[in-house]
Amino acid sequence: MHYMKKDPLSPAFSKNDLLSAFRKAKRPLSITDLRSLVDSWKDRKKAVKVFLREMVREGSLIRLKNNRFGIPDEMNLEVGVLWCTRSGNGFVTPEKKGGNDIFIPSRYIKDAIHGDKVVVRIEHLTQGRREGRVVKVTERKTKNVTGFVQQHKNLFFLVPDDERISVHFIVEPGKKTVEMKHGDLAAAKVTGFPDGGDPGCKILKVFRALDDAKKISRFIAYKQSLSPRFPRNVENEAKQTQLDIVKPGRIDLRAIGHVTIDGEFAKDFDDAVCVEKTKKGFLLYVSIADVSHYVRRDSAMDREAYARGTSVYFPGTVIPMLPKQLSNNICSLNPNEERMALTVRLRYDTQGSLLQASFDRSVIRSAHRLTYHQVEDGLVKKDEGARHALKGLMPQSECMGELAQILKARREAKGNLDFDLPEPEMILDMEGGIKDILRSERLFSQSIIEEFMIAANEAVARFVTEQKRPVIYRVHQSPEPEKLHDFERLLQTLGVPYKTDPKGSLPLQSILKNVRQKEHEFLINRILLKSMKQARYSAQNLGHFGLALDFYSHFTSPIRRYPDLVCHRILKGIIGGAAGTRPLYGEEELERMAVHLSERERAAMEAERETEDRIRVLFMKERVGQAYEGIISHITSYGFFVELFDVFVEGLVLLSSLHDDYYAFEENKFRLIGRKTHKIFRIGDHVQVTVALADVEKNLLHFTLLKNASPALRPERRRSR
Repeated sequence: MHYMKKDPLSPAFSKNDLLSAFRKAKRPLSITDLRSLVDSWKDRKKAVKVFLREMVREGSLIRLKNNRFGIPDEMNLEVGVLWCTRSGNGFVTPEKKGGNDIFIPSRYIKDAIHGDKVVVRIEHLTQGRREGRVVKVTERKTKNVTGFVQQHKNLFFLVPDDERISVHFIVEPGKKTVEMKHGDLAAAKVTGFPDGGDPGCKILKVFRALDDAKKISRFIAYKQSLSPRFPRNVENEAKQTQLDIVKPGRIDLRAIGHVTIDGEFAKDFDDAVCVEKTKKGFLLYVSIADVSHYVRRDSAMDREAYARGTSVYFPGTVIPMLPKQLSNNICSLNPNEERMALTVRLRYDTQGSLLQASFDRSVIRSAHRLTYHQVEDGLVKKDEGARHALKGLMPQSECMGELAQILKARREAKGNLDFDLPEPEMILDMEGGIKDILRSERLFSQSIIEEFMIAANEAVARFVTEQKRPVIYRVHQSPEPEKLHDFERLLQTLGVPYKTDPKGSLPLQSILKNVRQKEHEFLINRILLKSMKQARYSAQNLGHFGLALDFYSHFTSPIRRYPDLVCHRILKGIIGGAAGTRPLYGEEELERMAVHLSERERAAMEAERETEDRIRVLFMKERVGQAYEGIISHITSYGFFVELFDVFVEGLVLLSSLHDDYYAFEENKFRLIGRKTHKIFRIGDHVQVTVALADVEKNLLHFTLLKNASPALRPERRRSR
């Protein structure tokens, strides 16, 4: 997805007008046909060709073999991103709003590979599921590929480690290939795809072994084409950017007691908050760094930030969206330093009802930099040492806690889904080795900031919508009924009482409440989350099911998320007195940006998740042969996954390692059952295992069941949280 420039035509003619010409014609059109359909053809000919190229890339038009263009819907075609499975089949996620995924059998994928943007022809419906075939690849999304080097005579191939990519790439000779050996793990740049000849690649880096966290992070960065370095023109622009405090036109909030509350190792502070008690209730200040003042639209930094979409966080390091000169310095709300911000002021009554919302450009000075653990120790644990260290900040901290609890209770009454899913906390040594992997403790101090950020995001989204300005919304649609049906069957298997309703979130919320602090809490939280649709960005306001909100956008993290930067520009355009002028962004452009930014977010999430998975495998490599207790978290036709109690790690017990019987997979009952012994392994059963294999390069962690273990084992001890 390229950074979208301003439309080359005047406001009187747009891509929508061009699309209307195709719809009125009711047939595919050539450029010759368009001459008689577009006014002032001589003046617009060049611009129309630009539109056509962009619309083909976006998928709103399809280029046919006879040099004509057609509308996908009219030809039973859809455009979307191909997501392949390890089995070789795939699914296409349509870009058209509201379209369900299209199943693509492996024989109909043709020359497309995982991640490509493709055109799909719908062939037929099977039990309500659409099936189709790939007819064209419109954009290759894979830039880099990682995998294992294989040698055949004098020819080297790269076999991708991602099983979703079935293509083998021929390695081009080069400096990096001189010392390369059969079986090496390598990262490469793709130089050719299977549609125009032999797929090829050029080696970028050879990894002998992934034996520390830094190497794993670097390997994944290559895999997802994430560059830790910025282009030279971007670095030069960042170096020339100086701290610039412009006070005219801004309210002075330097005397307000703003504080930042973040993790111990945070260096980029997007947000600062303050809460004051009033006669009627509370006044909440949420001040967000004014990044858009420094990152001008269509500048080198802006184009690079858009291409990246988001910062990516690895254990001990980060690949930032913006250069450190901005992210860690002039845009960061560092303590006791003047900074420009956008401030949202929200007045609440004592019950948490919003009385007034205002939005201003401001100048602030953060009074203190606090950590989550500092606030937690003083506010929740009542630790005397912590309270003494916070000194005069305790009254405001208590006020923050009180307001956050009220706001959270109001959202829960609407049906907010509060998933309790601890993240892995990687404890690294100075050399990048892993000392321990813990379940991160969920702190009340974190939920304080979460509530305030949600409140600000909602208020901005509502205000911009009321001003009738287009914006990028953060949307989350309700889950599909069949997904909820599967979840209901799982609850039956576990003996958990339930009542679901695909139209509302309150029944799902009650399930989460019922299992809180109980044996299967983490398991049910995780499986319900997997049953949900993924939150994404859209120019259409579809609401946020999980948060139970009608209006929601991302506004509070412009240092690390590009949609927030766009939201800042739109908000500043409104409060700056430009309400009667043309919107800064058009809805079409925002939708294209939303698709791209959703893809970048998904790539970042995949990178962070795979990095964590491989680090877990590395941690267990020195523990092969050791015994652990765990819970069966997932059942498949080839085995079951076990999540350990004492270490936040999950591994696979293969059916081939169970020698006492032949086991049948009963998918509807989420279990495996022995044909002779009738021994049953179910989701939620406790088992004892030993670590059998920990292969970081292949990302494999296998367990074997202890001989004296029984799936019925249910010790009284609780899982450590």
